[in-house]
Amino acid sequence: MDRSAEFGRWKAQSLSKADLSRKGSVDEDAAEVVELLNSREEFFTTSSCAGRILLLDGSTNGLTVQKQHCCWLLVTHKPCAKHDMMAALKGATSEAVLKFEPFILHVQCRTLQDAQALHSVAVDSGFRNSGITVGKRGKIMLAVRSTHGLEVPLTHKGKPMVTGEYIEFLVTIANQKMEENKRRIGRFYTSLQHAVKQETISNSHSKIKEKSKNRRSPGKARDPSTTEDPGRELSGGDSLGISTTLLLGGD
Repeated sequence: MDRSAEFGRWKAQSLSKADLSRKGSVDEDAAEVVELLNSREEFFTTSSCAGRILLLDGSTNGLTVQKQHCCWLLVTHKPCAKHDMMAALKGATSEAVLKFEPFILHVQCRTLQDAQALHSVAVDSGFRNSGITVGKRGKIMLAVRSTHGLEVPLTHKGKPMVTGEYIEFLVTIANQKMEENKRRIGRFYTSLQHAVKQETISNSHSKIKEKSKNRRSPGKARDPSTTEDPGRELSGGDSLGISTTLLLGGD
């Protein structure tokens, strides 16, 4: 099957599936980015989270919280108030942990060049932990992510291990990270819009140039196997300086 056609089939199947996340819909702060990417032929999103503050109570494995075995005492995609956190903490019976998880977005890309261009936009917007994975079946995935998370244990066997004053401090830090996270999403969306516009203008100029060339040489046959700008074909239309993390893995 033609790779472009296969990508189109994957995209149609993915976008037709029901949203199985806890929320059941795309987070408000991520909606514009998701909509813009899905409107493009080169991309489609497979999962996203705009960023959230969590209070989890349950099993731990060393310093890592195992979410599948936890009770979610609180979850919000907006800044959190101290009294909400304190009220939720009263329900802790085990190892309660306060977490802030920043924006994360998984995007399947049509070509490696498309993934590299989007990776550059993500990194320039502050998501410097972003990376590209190429699966065995040729699926090219970009994970847009950053490292400014937060994870702090608050109770042990249901007993508070920190003061209310310290919890208030942690909530303030988490809220600050949430605001910075929102700013980065805004930069990412604006940069993505600019990149899309530049690509559209570039493609338009190429078409105008080709029409002008054909008018000047009406009798000259054009070899369909050649391109007017071979350097552009090799770069996939990406003229940005790009540094990517490329991993090989399963689909």
